[in-house]
Amino acid sequence: MTVLSAGSPLSQPFFQHAILAGTSVAAACGMVGYFLVLRAQVFTADALSHVAFTGAMAALAIGCDLRLGLFAATIAIALLFGALGRRARPDDVVIGSVFSWILGLGAFFVTLYTTSRSTADGTAGVSVLFGSIFGISAAHAATAALLAAGVCLVILIVARPLLFATVDEAVAAARGVPVRLLGFGFLAVAGASAAEATQAVGSLLLLGLLAAPAGAAIRLTDRPYRALALSVGLAVTEMWAGLFASYAVPQMPPSFAVMAAATAVYAATFLIRRPVPRNR
Repeated sequence: MTVLSAGSPLSQPFFQHAILAGTSVAAACGMVGYFLVLRAQVFTADALSHVAFTGAMAALAIGCDLRLGLFAATIAIALLFGALGRRARPDDVVIGSVFSWILGLGAFFVTLYTTSRSTADGTAGVSVLFGSIFGISAAHAATAALLAAGVCLVILIVARPLLFATVDEAVAAARGVPVRLLGFGFLAVAGASAAEATQAVGSLLLLGLLAAPAGAAIRLTDRPYRALALSVGLAVTEMWAGLFASYAVPQMPPSFAVMAAATAVYAATFLIRRPVPRNR
């Protein structure tokens, strides 16, 4: 466990690393999460959170870097969802079927890891489940920032055709938009985002970081690009709020603090009444 020193949190190297990684991951999740909510694929994000755990435990069980398992599993299963769904948009039956299989594999790899590797780090599984952002190194923080920047860049490039395909898939296909290819690409990016975010908030709370800021943004505005920007802004703000709150109260895990902030913001949107446009 990291010992928190007195003084300004921004003067602490571990907190600087957490801010860099957390900000990057939150921005990527805000962008990806917006389209997940808009495309009604939130269940996909839920499934990917369990895939992340299974992939990480599989990598640990065979003695590999858990990040290799995280990214390989989430991206591969995300693409499998697309292959089994119509135009790369899997339905709940497909996701639920793969979901149950992944959970079974997760239980198998946990057993294999804990029984066959006596010198293994016993806290590794807990870190995957709940995240360990305050323990992230400078190198890992820089890697997270680069990967998140790549995710954000891809989403910005495909935002317009992806939005078109999301709102009216049939018309988009008729106009020559590669709907199926976009669907596969988006799922791959969602898988990469899930893998990266797992290291910050853990696989159990991953869904909240992908869904809550985007859900709040969509409730606050009907304009797509404004909602996309708002989703990113809310995700980053909630990440900062959680990190500072956890620093101030060391007994509070950072992943819990981040999710508490995200939940509070989403709940607050129900208290805001948007003006109803009058028909002229």
